[in-house]
Amino acid sequence: MGEKIQVSSGVNQLDHLLEGLYIGDNVVWHDDAGSLAAVFCLNFIQISQNQNKPVIYVTFDRSPRNLMEKLGPLSENPLLTILDCFTFGKGAGSSVFLKFYEETGRGKSCSIVKVKDPRQMDRVVESLYDLHAPMKGDVRLVFESLTGMAELWGGEEQVLQFYSHSCPRLYELNTVAYWVMEKKAHTTRFRAQINQIAQVAIDLSIKRGTTSLTILKAEKRDLTNFHKPHPYWVKDKAVSFDTEKRIGGGIDLGQRVKELRLKKGLSQTELAQLVGVTPSTISQVESNMIYPSLPGLLKMAEILSVEVSSLFKEPIDKKKRVVFSCQEAVEIKFPDLPEGSIQGKLLTPVDMESRIEPYLIEIPPFQTLSSHFFIPKGEEMGYLLSGELQIKLEKESYTLRPGEVICLVSGIPLEWKNVGSEAARLLWVKIK
Repeated sequence: MGEKIQVSSGVNQLDHLLEGLYIGDNVVWHDDAGSLAAVFCLNFIQISQNQNKPVIYVTFDRSPRNLMEKLGPLSENPLLTILDCFTFGKGAGSSVFLKFYEETGRGKSCSIVKVKDPRQMDRVVESLYDLHAPMKGDVRLVFESLTGMAELWGGEEQVLQFYSHSCPRLYELNTVAYWVMEKKAHTTRFRAQINQIAQVAIDLSIKRGTTSLTILKAEKRDLTNFHKPHPYWVKDKAVSFDTEKRIGGGIDLGQRVKELRLKKGLSQTELAQLVGVTPSTISQVESNMIYPSLPGLLKMAEILSVEVSSLFKEPIDKKKRVVFSCQEAVEIKFPDLPEGSIQGKLLTPVDMESRIEPYLIEIPPFQTLSSHFFIPKGEEMGYLLSGELQIKLEKESYTLRPGEVICLVSGIPLEWKNVGSEAARLLWVKIK
């Protein structure tokens, strides 16, 4: 698959916890209540549609009419295809459900394809990959649900057979797939086998009225919060985490260290090497499991280019300032891009809290970057100071010349290329 390409889940704090999704990820949602994963699926579909990505929604548990009501305006997108495994599955071909296909003027713009014999696994597989074949780019999929498959196909072994063949294939096809299961409906053995094959596994639970998210598995990530519950709440489609409240009203050390490390583009391993400790030590500090020694704390602050005090509280003095010298700019790293292919500086102090982050990016002559330099989490824009750059989006390529501005609201650059013989210097602004 070449270099890893990161995409957004549509939920900013989940992106922060996971350090983004990768193209090729199969993401399994272990849903404690049978309804908790829905909001994460809706946000995933929303961000995919914003980026003009094809989405296939495979439904075993809902009729097309019911699903379209659940999706609301998302169902009006022509890049959405619903693979209906319900009407001739649990719906048993009833005229009540078939009537939906006879209606005209439903106002839908998505495509709906019914599988005539979804009780036969091969028919579902054939329909799924026939739909996928003409689609271009990284296709996104939502399977609702593994539990519904088991009920229709007569048990977990049949589902495991389908899943174990589909996951590697979807990975090779450069998709991102969400798989939902009702946790309590399945055996521990089945859930473990599913997790073993998946790239990402997430548990959603509810206890005493509090919902929490726990990352069970995430390949190729440098995770500090592995197997740690993260309480969250939902309002409409917005998902908010307790950590976001905590950051706004007093900053804990572990979270602060992680934020500053990520701003500088350092992995846990790189920070550990610079501080002179093990990666496990950094992981435990960021998880608030241990407290660093005083020499370690001083060294950490030095590497992260901050005062020690800013690791414990919000830097109010910097918020009041309006002018920053060039000496306060901080070198950052781009761990997912080849060393030497790009240089960058954060132009404001790394511990400054702001919705706007300005960077100075420099790309050497004739250099090509096969992905964007940041994980997309909001709007971005750039002003080319010198040189000439070509940028490739989903279906179009653009040339950027000195004095021109590029604005990214939803699309993600697939490639940057310096086509000239001088370094290209770009003033880049991230808006959170």
